[in-house]
Amino acid sequence: MKLRKSALACAVALAAMAAFAVPARDTAPNAAELRGTATALFAPIPADVDQVRGEPITAEQVELGKWLFFDPRLSRSHVISCNTCHNVGTGGADNVPTSIGHGWQKGPRNSPTVLNAVFNAAQFWDGRASDLKEQAKGPVQASVEMNNTPARVEETLRSMPEYVQAFGRAFPGQRNPVTFDNMAAAIEAFEAQLVTPDSRFDKFLAGQDSLDATELRGLSLFIDKGCVACHAGINFGGQAYFPFGVVERPGADVLPPTDKGRFTVTQTATDEYVFRAAPLRNVALTAPYFHSGRVWDLHQAVAIMGNAQLGHELDASEVEAITRFLRTLTGTQPRVQHPVLPTSTLATPRPE
Repeated sequence: MKLRKSALACAVALAAMAAFAVPARDTAPNAAELRGTATALFAPIPADVDQVRGEPITAEQVELGKWLFFDPRLSRSHVISCNTCHNVGTGGADNVPTSIGHGWQKGPRNSPTVLNAVFNAAQFWDGRASDLKEQAKGPVQASVEMNNTPARVEETLRSMPEYVQAFGRAFPGQRNPVTFDNMAAAIEAFEAQLVTPDSRFDKFLAGQDSLDATELRGLSLFIDKGCVACHAGINFGGQAYFPFGVVERPGADVLPPTDKGRFTVTQTATDEYVFRAAPLRNVALTAPYFHSGRVWDLHQAVAIMGNAQLGHELDASEVEAITRFLRTLTGTQPRVQHPVLPTSTLATPRPE
């Protein structure tokens, strides 16, 4: 999918969504009419995902991926795991402004949630990874995060017989299955299972009267005010890039001037301060908000987006209604039992 990258694209999207606009009202909109509109713009989260990029996911890959996701020995310090920054018990994120990595370094951006990330068109705020497999390789090697190398990771995993056997089960027929690439593929298989179906909004799409009057008004406003131009589809975002500040650029307290977003990937001037639209599923669980992690209150985040992206100062009742609606996007959280990991051996590289 080709991702939109400019303010012009955002304007085009707004115009396209206007055909589906439902007038905001002080009272609840007609639920049946609004459901019809919402069904054309959004989609429910499925209960499971059985393939990625057209390739089937096996139970053996998922189990191995779970071990790897929770194993801090993928980091040079043996302290940081994938779950450290993408905690499945706290909305798939770490709930701090920017993550703490190797040597207590602070990362440059807020950690996006891993929940439902399989539905995003690209990973990271700047979209530099095309899928979860590619994404899994980045933090392991980043000096500010896990500070490791592919060779050292492979040495670590091969030093433990249980891991060697697990890789053989997950990737049968391969002569040397314990590879950095297979590590990333297994983590992707596990992360693809971290979906959150059955939100109250999904139940509404299915025909249930699961939203109250204020939440229905919030959905109507979400569509009518133009939020849906960037936050549509199954994940309410995660599909395209937009400037942070289409109409009015936020202040440096929210938009640090040194982080130019997608520009760091493309080196294209028009991509300065352009970021992937944040997915809004489970957004009530993932404060603080924005790539800078500077905003803790979801109400404040909604108000900022109204000004910066839509050029509209939402009044208090509108902010409250939209915020109440966004809380209905919280789905059933995955219940993951922390695995008992393979035991280190004398051949396992020591922490540094």
